[in-house]
Amino acid sequence: MSYEVVESKFVAAEEKGEVSSLLIRPDNAEWLLVLGHGASTNMRHATLQTIAERLADVGIATFRYNFPYAEQGGGRNSNAVCQETVRLAVAAAHTTASDLSILVGGHSFSGRMSSMAAAEAPIEHVCGLVFFAFPLHPSGKPSTDRADHLNDVTVPMLLLSGTRDKLGELDLLQSTCERVGDKATLHLLDTADHGFKILKRSRNTDEDVFVEMARVINEWVSALD
Repeated sequence: MSYEVVESKFVAAEEKGEVSSLLIRPDNAEWLLVLGHGASTNMRHATLQTIAERLADVGIATFRYNFPYAEQGGGRNSNAVCQETVRLAVAAAHTTASDLSILVGGHSFSGRMSSMAAAEAPIEHVCGLVFFAFPLHPSGKPSTDRADHLNDVTVPMLLLSGTRDKLGELDLLQSTCERVGDKATLHLLDTADHGFKILKRSRNTDEDVFVEMARVINEWVSALD
């Protein structure tokens, strides 16, 4: 499938300057996912690139972006700065492709920043949240405290989590989604870890894990129409 690629910049949270963005838009796109990176990576990381390419294959556009610290170096920005950058990324994405319905989310850290922003106040133009390996707790420290705010999110949420993800124990993820109710949909990726590496011999499907995620997202957004 052919698609358009547009690189640009937008101003991040106050006093943090410009950050880079990358739009991939398939010809037949109706949805656009504003897609953030993990805590120690950036928008060009191979995981995000693969997610974006597989989503393009099913007709979903993506708008990747950097948080200020990933653009400029240095330590991670405060949660407040990252959450405001999520909002500004959505605004920039809407300006770039105002005819598309918008989702927001990301891999691990950026997914949590997106949900925290949405819990504080609805993000304009956003119809749903997509989490790639939501970081429910630190490795080896099971807890659901990081998900308490999900109760305050007002739009549908899709959680894509591997069954070997050490930052999201299955029983805790399942109980969290049950507590949140119908707004939360959990899809488990067999044998995948936090970075979506799988165990080929024991995996219960031959479907590529990134193809699986794209398919599930496409099916999920179809139900949102």
